[in-house]
Amino acid sequence: MIFVDGLPFSLNFSSSSSSSSKSQPSDLLAALMEHQVLVSATHSFKSIQERKVSASMDSKLITSSNSSRYVYLFQREYATVDPSLVHYVGTDEATTCVGVVIRNRKNGMTSVSHMDSPKIVDIGFSQMLALVVDHNLDADLDVHLVGAFEDVSPNHASGRSISQGKRDGYSIPLCRKIVETMQKRPEKFHVKTLCVLRHNTKYDSQGNALPIFNGLLVETSSGTLIPASFDKTSRCPDEIVRRLRVSSSYEDPSWQGKLLDTYDTKTDRFIIAPCSWTKRLVQIVLSLQSLSDSEILASCSTSPLAEGPEFVDNERRLWNYLIKNPDWRTTFPMRQPRVFERTGDGGWKRAGFSSQGQGTYSTPLKSLQVMQ
Repeated sequence: MIFVDGLPFSLNFSSSSSSSSKSQPSDLLAALMEHQVLVSATHSFKSIQERKVSASMDSKLITSSNSSRYVYLFQREYATVDPSLVHYVGTDEATTCVGVVIRNRKNGMTSVSHMDSPKIVDIGFSQMLALVVDHNLDADLDVHLVGAFEDVSPNHASGRSISQGKRDGYSIPLCRKIVETMQKRPEKFHVKTLCVLRHNTKYDSQGNALPIFNGLLVETSSGTLIPASFDKTSRCPDEIVRRLRVSSSYEDPSWQGKLLDTYDTKTDRFIIAPCSWTKRLVQIVLSLQSLSDSEILASCSTSPLAEGPEFVDNERRLWNYLIKNPDWRTTFPMRQPRVFERTGDGGWKRAGFSSQGQGTYSTPLKSLQVMQ
């Protein structure tokens, strides 16, 4: 169930509520978006300067510690982290996706996901909560939602509100499903940040809608939420394979309706669960190779005008890998996960595998940087 400002949330307590005690699911999202406590919290969040996270040695350390550890998540992934093992967890590259943070107030256990579809929300929440609540349904859980800009143009929407059933675009259905799922579950979800839709939308000089923020960073010890973006050096380990899993998981029945398993909480290791891809996907990629940059954006993105400058390059690198490795069993022999352990200098090392360049990932987490 959803709580706001310490109270159970229902439309009866919302300024936009009707006299009926029964709320329609579509009204729930609209009412939360208008709740003054959440509006104020969102304004406070937007006043924080976005942090640029890098593994470069050239900038100021994110903390004074030389042993800061973080976990980065790609689209459709999730991770639950123990604050005694991990200092920061984050994600970015979210346009119509939502970064979801759930943190247990009592023990600091924090789960973060990068949700990209209403179809993975129900099971996804169960995955995220498995280690956060630890069978304690009375646990108070702080929740933050960041992302999912308003991808339906005002002209197209014709002034219709969320509560009037406007279902065009990708962002609104996903946000609606997330809040509906929290409201119907037995756990106590204290919504602290709701920086989505119109609260996370700006416009360029041509009137195109763009996200204000597309990423976040959570300090696990305090629960502090920071707007963030990550560079290539900090999106690790195993970047290309993890990106590839997003595309291939749509055709892999073992991942239907689920977030992608990526990180092991107890051992502080990346255990990248296997995913298979089909010859059909390889053929699709071969057909896409000849497209121009603008055609790639139009064909491969839910929000072509809102993507970052690295989007096309990331797609091309992913396709090159897939063409060179058309058989998924080359990447996941015997359908075993790819395991990465932290090294003494804060890098990542492929565990139990040493052939053909699959060695240490030289990303020194002890030098994780934040550039203003």
